[in-house]
Amino acid sequence: MRGKKRRPFFLFLFLGPGLLAAMADNDAGGLISYTVTGTKFGWAVFVPLTLCLAAVTYTVQEMAMRLGVASGRGYTRLLRERYGMGWMVFQVAALFLENQLTLLTEFVGMSAGLELLGFPVWAAVAVSVGLALSIAVLSGYKAKERFGLLIGSFHLLFLFFALFARPAAGVQESVRLCSGPSFRWYAAALAGNAIAPWMIFYQNGAYADKGMKARHIRAGRADTLAGCVCQGLVAAALIFIGSSLYGMVPDLENAGAPQIVAALDARFGPAAGVLFALGLFDSGLLAAVTVSLSSSWSIAESFGWSKSLNDSVREAPGFYGIYAFSVLLAAGMALAPGLRLNGISVFVQVAGGALMTPILFFLTLLTSNRDVMGEHANSLRQKVRAWVCVGILMAVSAFAAALAIV
Repeated sequence: MRGKKRRPFFLFLFLGPGLLAAMADNDAGGLISYTVTGTKFGWAVFVPLTLCLAAVTYTVQEMAMRLGVASGRGYTRLLRERYGMGWMVFQVAALFLENQLTLLTEFVGMSAGLELLGFPVWAAVAVSVGLALSIAVLSGYKAKERFGLLIGSFHLLFLFFALFARPAAGVQESVRLCSGPSFRWYAAALAGNAIAPWMIFYQNGAYADKGMKARHIRAGRADTLAGCVCQGLVAAALIFIGSSLYGMVPDLENAGAPQIVAALDARFGPAAGVLFALGLFDSGLLAAVTVSLSSSWSIAESFGWSKSLNDSVREAPGFYGIYAFSVLLAAGMALAPGLRLNGISVFVQVAGGALMTPILFFLTLLTSNRDVMGEHANSLRQKVRAWVCVGILMAVSAFAAALAIV
């Protein structure tokens, strides 16, 4: 009886990495692209697609969690040990490049959100950098995790906001809009955003850093499932909110935060625009922290450096140096004039889907290897789900490449 009473609290203790990774996936770029998707195509096709993709997200994230917890080693190290230095260098380098593009969208989004609230651009970027770097001075993993969960909890307000949204286009009109190259490009971006590459490295590293053992895999699954459900519901809510703005944003292809906020103000009143601007900043900050940490964990592990959030800056200078470099480089890039958040975000999401294909391929091989995973290796059902996800990503990547050529 005592064990049963303690179980819910025990599971709560291990909520964190899975929830954080999934919530951060609804980043500043995602906030804009989801809303523009709803405004452009309505909700009838993209909301069900988003909820279906949550199952793919869970499959991938559960493997990343289980690999780190059951093997006690990170994905980067295992890739080097099992498949050679070449594959490790390729994937870490590709991840860093993809992460920097993602971070660019976060800082553009954060600064756009603060500018809408009255900050000058230089002050908006400075505040964003200061808060993103402040995680390094927090003491220990738990404090840093709580910082992230506090930021991420703001996302749940969009679920409440969606209750007041009324789609401007009916179901039949929404389905009719979903055709042509533009629809296919946004659909590929949605799939790419559902399983971003950095999420694998972040979740894999965070569970190891948190000190979880093989006996905690069940709790890790609960954490991962909670995160995937929240991510899917918030993304669907943003698309639904966007669908209420159908016909209210004249130039959707070049739409950015100011155009979306102006439409929200006209549709729901000024409080809606303020909420969206705050959400843009909040989501960008959470993603900036988690994406930068995924770069730090992967690169530090590839060099054999100390890589724990329980270490101070003095104890892990390489780990925190990569984190700071990633943040400052992206913030500097965000100062370039004329950047369009929606266009960059959609491109980064499609590129992320392409990069995920080799990562997911090796992740499936590693989690199916009993020498690595022991009794926690993929079952037949898990293998089938994993290879189906690989096939989906390969199809999305080929599809996006064909669209880019055309």
